[in-house]
Amino acid sequence: MTGAETEDDIPLGERKTVTDFCYLLDKSKQLFNGLRDLPQYGHKQWQSYFGRTFDVYTKLWKFQQQHRQVLDSRYGLKRWQIGEVASKIGQLYYHYYLRTSETSYLNEAFSFYSAIRQRSYYFQVNKEDRPELVVKKLRYYARYIVVCLLLNKMDLVKILVKELSEEIEDYTQRFNTEDQLEWNLVLQEVAAFIEADPVVVLNDNNAVVVTSNRLQEGSVPPLEQGMVVGQLVLADALIIGNCNNQVKFSELTIDMFRMLQALEREPVNLATQTSKQGTLEPNEKPAKRENPHKYLLYKPTFSQLFTFLSASFKELPANSVLLIYLSATGVFPTGHSDYEGPYDFGGVLTNTNRDVVNGETGQKRNQAQKEMHCLHPGDLFPFTRKPLFVIVDSSNSTAYKNFTNLFGQPLVCLLSPTVYPKSVQDQSQRGSLFTLFLYSPLLAFSSVCGLNSVRQGLWERAQEFLRKVYRDIGQMITRSRTIDQAFLQFFGDEFLRLLLIRFVFCSAALRLHKLFRESRSFPESYPELPKQDTVESSLLQKHILELATMLDVQSLFWDDSLEAY
Repeated sequence: MTGAETEDDIPLGERKTVTDFCYLLDKSKQLFNGLRDLPQYGHKQWQSYFGRTFDVYTKLWKFQQQHRQVLDSRYGLKRWQIGEVASKIGQLYYHYYLRTSETSYLNEAFSFYSAIRQRSYYFQVNKEDRPELVVKKLRYYARYIVVCLLLNKMDLVKILVKELSEEIEDYTQRFNTEDQLEWNLVLQEVAAFIEADPVVVLNDNNAVVVTSNRLQEGSVPPLEQGMVVGQLVLADALIIGNCNNQVKFSELTIDMFRMLQALEREPVNLATQTSKQGTLEPNEKPAKRENPHKYLLYKPTFSQLFTFLSASFKELPANSVLLIYLSATGVFPTGHSDYEGPYDFGGVLTNTNRDVVNGETGQKRNQAQKEMHCLHPGDLFPFTRKPLFVIVDSSNSTAYKNFTNLFGQPLVCLLSPTVYPKSVQDQSQRGSLFTLFLYSPLLAFSSVCGLNSVRQGLWERAQEFLRKVYRDIGQMITRSRTIDQAFLQFFGDEFLRLLLIRFVFCSAALRLHKLFRESRSFPESYPELPKQDTVESSLLQKHILELATMLDVQSLFWDDSLEAY
């Protein structure tokens, strides 16, 4: 209420408007804070709570639009407070995307974050002598950047990073704060994240062209007429990142970010709907789930990982597949025992809450004992009671070759190389080559051939050529007489079909590349693929040499037809 006026001077209707607004504001904050206490796993518990939160924010947003004049004069509503409400709505949509994996909600988050910037809601914040308000603005920028990264709006990301950098500089100069280093680290992380792609696509003006690697119409080879494949559908995916020193931003390593996109369809453009801002309707579910549901676990402990795995397993619908993607540092066995079981080959590292000094935990373990902060192949055995698709990108991925299919359910493990040639190793901080192949085979192929950039026209021709190669690989898999049925069981799902095809392409390309000489430098799988029908097929080798010729890097590959002379 403004200074000179007493409450009695204010008309009753206007007083009620302010009271109602305060009630909605308090209620919205209460519900928003309660989101933190919801379990991160499981589908059932959180849905109704999110619904209630969206309802209150819808009312609050419409209320401040309808009564802006009264709220300005009687409540002293500031623009940054409207920005704060819009920012919370953006966060709500982003978290709803994380919970459901539906990319349309990312677009909704983007439209609210974008409106905050266009309408300069936070513009006045810097004039107030309150550092906590400036921090709100900085956090808004960081969240906006994450959403733009996920939507591949790279040009906008670069602009936002520049603005954030200026805001941080202004903030640290005006207030003597202790969090200056943290904010500078945020800037470094996002800069490294933007630069992580090893190859850029350039148009005729030498400007970088942003390419998307989500699943698009026509990018998956169709099944042949009358082909018998499984009817399984990929329903759930656990994407786990625990690599030391890998580029990350927010709680996403570059490998997690790439795998996340490989398991999503290209989002529908909701630009037409941004005009109806303030209609928060996440309850309008798509007719069928567009994307598998994903859990993103950054550096989880063993118990966190196991909890999420159990929850996902428990809620897996009939005829559905659970995918586990592990991008993690390898843990190797300490000694050999006479009997080698599923806990004797090591596995991949999970996070430890204890202090780690130079990679060694403070207390030395008895050498005969197993590493307890390790996910062993044996830890996954109970979950093979349902169809399971495992991808392991690690220096000890081959531990997962020692799998046993105890329950006769479809089970496939795709395993990365464990050793890369020296020249390729240097890239590991910017993400693994194996995951890059599963995300964008052409990007990975160009990278392993030492290319830094590719012209847009050539890139598009090569992508078109790859579609033909994918069709041929699909036929190799389905027509092979000796292939394990597990591969065919998974082949009916578009995401898994594309991953299997890209895996075969990756294996064949690395086998022909002159730098890759050791068998440890080739991907492997459980069950094994019939090599002659797939990764060593002469037709596929011919295709790889054609692609290499197209990119003018044929000298890097073995060509038997030439070497025979």
